Amino acid sequence: MTVVATAAALSLPIYISKSPKLNFRKSVKGGFRVFAVFGDEGAIERKSGWETLFDVEDPRTKVPQCKGKFLDVNQALEVARYDIQYCDWRARQDVLTIMLLHEKVVEVLNPLARDYKSIGTMKKELAGLQDELAEAHRQVHISEARVATALDKLAYMEELVHDRLLQDRNTAELDTPSTSPGTSTQSHDSVNRRSPKKSLNVSGPTQPYHPRLKNFWYPVAFSSDLKDDTMVPFDCFEEPWVLFRGKDGNPGCIRNTCAHRACPLHLGSVNDGRVQCPYHGWEYSTDGKCEKMPSTRLQNVKIKSLPCFEKEGMIWVWPGNDPPAANLPSLQPPPGFQIHAELVIEIPVEHGLLLDNLLDLAHAPFTHTSTFAKGWSVPSLVKFLTPASGLQGYWDPYPIDMEFRPPCMVLSTIGISKPGKLEGQTTRECSTHLHQLHVCLPSTRQKTRLLYRMSLDFAPVLKNIPFMHYLWRHFAEQVLNEDLRLVIGQQERMLNGANIWNMPVSYDKLGVRYRLWRNAVEEGAKQLPFSKSN
Repeated sequence: MTVVATAAALSLPIYISKSPKLNFRKSVKGGFRVFAVFGDEGAIERKSGWETLFDVEDPRTKVPQCKGKFLDVNQALEVARYDIQYCDWRARQDVLTIMLLHEKVVEVLNPLARDYKSIGTMKKELAGLQDELAEAHRQVHISEARVATALDKLAYMEELVHDRLLQDRNTAELDTPSTSPGTSTQSHDSVNRRSPKKSLNVSGPTQPYHPRLKNFWYPVAFSSDLKDDTMVPFDCFEEPWVLFRGKDGNPGCIRNTCAHRACPLHLGSVNDGRVQCPYHGWEYSTDGKCEKMPSTRLQNVKIKSLPCFEKEGMIWVWPGNDPPAANLPSLQPPPGFQIHAELVIEIPVEHGLLLDNLLDLAHAPFTHTSTFAKGWSVPSLVKFLTPASGLQGYWDPYPIDMEFRPPCMVLSTIGISKPGKLEGQTTRECSTHLHQLHVCLPSTRQKTRLLYRMSLDFAPVLKNIPFMHYLWRHFAEQVLNEDLRLVIGQQERMLNGANIWNMPVSYDKLGVRYRLWRNAVEEGAKQLPFSKSN
């Protein structure tokens, strides 16, 4: 950290011209070097412009005496607050020291000083100042480390307070009022036994998908990929399905297995709104009914079909046994964005692992060093800020908004001007943005059908460039390949018993909430966590 950069960050005046004569008196107080400044009237006036910035009381005299004591949440927060105050005070002293030393260097190098100082004397003074500057810069680095530690403590305290609030809320909901002390104690013990443990264990062989996870609308294809005479085969929850358009042009979804001899139907063709099996020519409509059996008498045969609808450029199916929900979610990009790419990629990992990866941005400067995160610095602290009840929020310090949309979608908006460069503190402060939709359809227990849509609010001319979609696909696959080598390794270890959520930290918040939401669905919870109705 240079003195110019430090002063600029704090809006301090830096004078390169001749400074008034300053004298330094050094003393030791509490193990830290303290500099008192004395000078002529000019020096006092020079300092008056920013003296309020450094005129901050040493907070150590007010720190609560808590050594050796057990602290409750409020007391711990108070200690954390004093930690931040002390780091602020210490940083101001470090900056003041460097500024005053800088003034002294300017004074020594003043051409007028050569009239009454020898070169040897000047060299000696500069050498001494160089040592003091080195020590001052060392103190700055120590202060930076202290700030990072204090912020880590604050983030940890934030998690503790959040957990305490959840625990208090659960206790209030489960506890029953009673005037009897004995009954009250018994009720409290009952609450402790009934309160769920906030832990995650995702390890061992992937279990069969729970039927409750199927009771949602799932996007399975882009409308642009389903023509009148084409089919789109896909797997969903370990069952094979095929999409095609009926006579009315509306999409239908039937099991991708002929009732006659179990031939894959997608190997056939679409004739007049019906799928024709390539083996013996049996034809099926969008509701799964066999309407034609060449060379034999027509029988009453029907294969399984799924509720299937088309909305906003996507085709949705309901694979569950419960009645379908009345409304389909909207996955449209925000106003002002144009869709530039729609890709479908088969990924050889379980869809929950892929969602874990997509909901984590802290890995970007370490994993994606050859693609979109090339040149990103590594922050001292990464946080995902979100409401107490919610599956959406924004990343700090990155200008990225992100949301998990049940059951398997991730939406993100990134403020970015060019590769490797992030501008602004939030997406609102950025001039250009990239919006992404990731749909992680659970194909099998070790395969995911990924639907990716990319939209921009700038450069509309890119849509008119021939073969541009090949470039987008190449870039998307590059990014995915950087992740896959890690996630596939996770999957291998998970199957052998490793817990992939063994030690979550503060920036894992959104991924943890997804896992808690999924666990609640599979357990049949009446009220799903983090829903907007909570």
